Amino acid sequence: MLDSKPSDPEPRPAKTPSRSLLARLAAFLRPEPEDREDIKAVLEAAHDRQVLDGESYAMISGALEVANQTVADIMVPRSKMDMLDIGKPLSELLPEIIETGHSRFPIYETERDNIIGILLAKDLLLSLTNPSIDLRSLVRPAVFIPETKRLNVLLHDFRSSRNHLAIVIDEYGGTSGLVTMEDVLEQIVGDIEDEFDEDAEKTIFQTGSNSWRVMAITEIEDFNRAFGTELPDDDYDTIGGWLAAELGHIPRRGESISFQGLDITVVGADAKRALWLHVQRGSVDPSPDHQTE
Repeated sequence: MLDSKPSDPEPRPAKTPSRSLLARLAAFLRPEPEDREDIKAVLEAAHDRQVLDGESYAMISGALEVANQTVADIMVPRSKMDMLDIGKPLSELLPEIIETGHSRFPIYETERDNIIGILLAKDLLLSLTNPSIDLRSLVRPAVFIPETKRLNVLLHDFRSSRNHLAIVIDEYGGTSGLVTMEDVLEQIVGDIEDEFDEDAEKTIFQTGSNSWRVMAITEIEDFNRAFGTELPDDDYDTIGGWLAAELGHIPRRGESISFQGLDITVVGADAKRALWLHVQRGSVDPSPDHQTE
């Protein structure tokens, strides 16, 4: 009887690598990002493939950029700072505080470079029960930082100290501007808008049906366009410059002038110029022949 050899088993089909195995292999072969530009490339690719939506992509990219930016890149310059003079009585400061709408104010003594602290608007609630309260007792210590401080470090400092505002100083110790926690966060999440946001493009803010808050650096052309007026712009570029010429001196807070149906009142000024104006549309309709009173 012949020995019969068992037939060779049929070859088994080769196993297809699992998806997880392929993903691990691809991750092993793909080089790790070596620098910030590589990370940006990965984010852009994820965004292009719709792995990241636009908002998430913008926030992550913003968080990366914060580490490269310094305070000087985003600070509010000194010329646009709303500051309060400790030498003035509270009764004079309250209208300015209400008009500007900020929650925190740098406080200076004698000159604007001599900042002695920060006043929180909420602390003024104490004055409702004690009108004679000394303003100095409400002033909190100010935080001073250099222009070169990186934003990621500043954000960490803001969170750990629970401060929301810092005064920026230049290399000579003079005041360069200020920066807030909101300014830093906007670099990550985008603009956090409120009714009093100040930027280079917007200098006129409506506060009522017939009233506006106007920065004195507003270009006369923009002012005329917004209010339908015909202020001359041959000799002056800004509404503040025109106002100083009309008054014949540096505008002071509380001074007002009427022009073509508008009542213009100075609500913020320093020793050199007007800073903020309140514009109220009066009962007289604007017309070219209505001259300054």
